[in-house]
Amino acid sequence: MKILSGILYCGLAMLVASIAGCTHGFEEINTDPNKMQVGDLQPYGMFEPLLYGMANQQTYYAYYWTDELAQFTVSSLTAQERHRYKITDIQWGSLWNNYAGKGLNATHMYELGVKFGDKGCQAVALTLKVYALSNLTDLFGDIPYSEAYRQREGIDRPRFDTQKEVYEQMFAELETANELYAQQPTFERASLDIMYGGDMKLWRKFNNSLYLRLLCRVSGRPEMKAGEKIAAMLKDSSKYPLIASNTENATIHNTGVDPYFGRFRPADMTKMNFTSSAYKIAKQFIAMTTIADGADSEQDPRLTTWAERDGDDWKGATAGCELADQQVDVKDCALLNYKVLVRDDAPNFLMDYSEIRFIMAEAALKGWIDGGEAQARVYYESAVKASCQKWAELERYSDVKAPIDDNAIAKLLAGRLAGWDSHTDKERLIAEQKYLSLFWVGLEAYHELRRTSWPELTIGRGALYNDWHLPQRMGYPSESVGSNPDNVNAALSNMGGVNNMLTPVWWSYKAINGTFREVRPDNAIN
Repeated sequence: MKILSGILYCGLAMLVASIAGCTHGFEEINTDPNKMQVGDLQPYGMFEPLLYGMANQQTYYAYYWTDELAQFTVSSLTAQERHRYKITDIQWGSLWNNYAGKGLNATHMYELGVKFGDKGCQAVALTLKVYALSNLTDLFGDIPYSEAYRQREGIDRPRFDTQKEVYEQMFAELETANELYAQQPTFERASLDIMYGGDMKLWRKFNNSLYLRLLCRVSGRPEMKAGEKIAAMLKDSSKYPLIASNTENATIHNTGVDPYFGRFRPADMTKMNFTSSAYKIAKQFIAMTTIADGADSEQDPRLTTWAERDGDDWKGATAGCELADQQVDVKDCALLNYKVLVRDDAPNFLMDYSEIRFIMAEAALKGWIDGGEAQARVYYESAVKASCQKWAELERYSDVKAPIDDNAIAKLLAGRLAGWDSHTDKERLIAEQKYLSLFWVGLEAYHELRRTSWPELTIGRGALYNDWHLPQRMGYPSESVGSNPDNVNAALSNMGGVNNMLTPVWWSYKAINGTFREVRPDNAIN
């Protein structure tokens, strides 16, 4: 019976997502009178496909989008040119529809929780809604939020809220969720939750950790007073409990069993499909995790869990290389570690303890919280250690055994790759090690790269499709532009007036500073 129910619930939620997928925008979602309305479901019918669908989507986006844009990997397939910034309107639409659809499903889950008086369901729905729509706004900039999903009220062409307004509303909903969690509600279908087993205390920690992440995201905008709020949260752990160890990470522990979304999405891919014929490790990644210097060589202990060599040395591929040079350039380059990353029961990572500690390190270094540089170092080193220990749990699946133990971690923290004393620019060190720790965590490394402008990327000669600049956002898909032109044009005017990937999002380093750290090739224009 449970299997049958799971199939039914998944199918109905997919129906909702398909409505979003057909319309390419918020303005027409859930308008077909011939389709079953989500309001006819029980609230927990929304939860399982929403959580696992989003988790698998995030890992797929890490593989398909973040790895290429953030220069973790380089695709050798001529049809996949994201590392050259050849990104189409169809791809913009796919990203838009997927996150908008997840936001729709979470909104309905919340409404159903209210209808049935289920506070646990309401709280989890708000957390997942903000998780989905934070990714949407961070990819596109201004989006509908206050008027989104309100077609039944007659709003079929919603206003696009400014990104500042979106963030204020997300913070308010996370506060509401935190208050609901504080009432210690019961999650009635705990067996459906293979992330936290229905433990509302852990969901509350994830909710507040997400809040901390998003405050850090907008911390470059003084009007948001993010530093003050971060300090207040860190001083009041009883009101704002946070993820406090790797055992509390927001991780989907896939069972490897169908149906449901209990199997890791790339699990059906062969090694040929996943790595050797397609995605190679980028030079940027190799440079940040190895130092080839004879007897004084260093290597990040996580590297052999993340990747495997295709020869005697760690060789990386050129991100954005010219198409004519590609097959020579990728020869003998390192590969993603298939046996670690692709298994039926491989986990999906939404948020880790290490990210909390990196945020605390940045907060101490910038004076938002007490302790200064000395305390920032403590937080930083615990962040790196937490990231290493997370991957140490997966090292056993690797063909090459390179234990990530206390000695290896201590060596990393004392060396030139990640040692505090080896770097004069502590803010850069924190940002770059945080970037590495976000490998395989959805779109986070790409978001953080645009926020901090670290690491400084080298743009390849073939990355001409965005004028040799890292894409700062995705463009609104054409169908959304066509169906809601006045509000889309108002949003574009607010953000800079052009619907392209050069226009920076409001919280980004480029929007705030007017520039971005990147080494552009000699053939680049302007």
